[in-house]
Amino acid sequence: MEPEHPLPADLVRDHTIYACVMGSRAFGLATDASDTDRRGVYLAPTPLFWRFDKPPAHVEGPAEEQFSWELERFCELALRANPNVLECLHSPLVEHVSGTGRELLSLRDAFLSRRAHDTFARYAAGQRKKLEADVRLHGAPRWKHAMHLLRLLMSCRDLLRTGELTIDVGDQREPLLAVKRGEVSWPEIDRRMARLTAEADAAATRTALPAEPDRARVEAFLTRNRRASALASS
Repeated sequence: MEPEHPLPADLVRDHTIYACVMGSRAFGLATDASDTDRRGVYLAPTPLFWRFDKPPAHVEGPAEEQFSWELERFCELALRANPNVLECLHSPLVEHVSGTGRELLSLRDAFLSRRAHDTFARYAAGQRKKLEADVRLHGAPRWKHAMHLLRLLMSCRDLLRTGELTIDVGDQREPLLAVKRGEVSWPEIDRRMARLTAEADAAATRTALPAEPDRARVEAFLTRNRRASALASS
């Protein structure tokens, strides 16, 4: 039987179906000073949803730099093409995966759609405005943020071109780390961002990605696992 009110940390400890490392380590941009950012997905037992107090949609911790989503919330965000969530499904550094987690990973293509162009582009535009504000106020951007924005724009362009989301930067590691070290001027970074944005826009006009994600397939997966959890708890 589940405890009356399980602690959020208990949900992460006992019900995680997928856990991975994200951030610089997953992107191939880690240095000796890099943190280890951990992300995960937990499947809260179905009976917890029958109460007035629902289980949390996400949990920070219990470890440092750890953040987890409840499965339904994770799927909702992935269907909306949330960049941070989509990238979690494609981390090369998987630390834990259950049978349900493997099912989730098998649905990676169901979440991908042309919506990604809009969500990645809107996120990038917001981050670019913050960098421009830094330049106006301080004469320089936050170099680490500039590096990660360039990486995101590359990822978006390549997703639209190939239909696959690859988050490891590969041979772009050193050019991007040069940005982080402040060795590339802001005008040059700005030009690169503009070029990558234009390339992504062009790729979006001929991408093979579907217009919408496969919501029905994802919902069937979620419903099946909610039902199995309810039966297991009875």
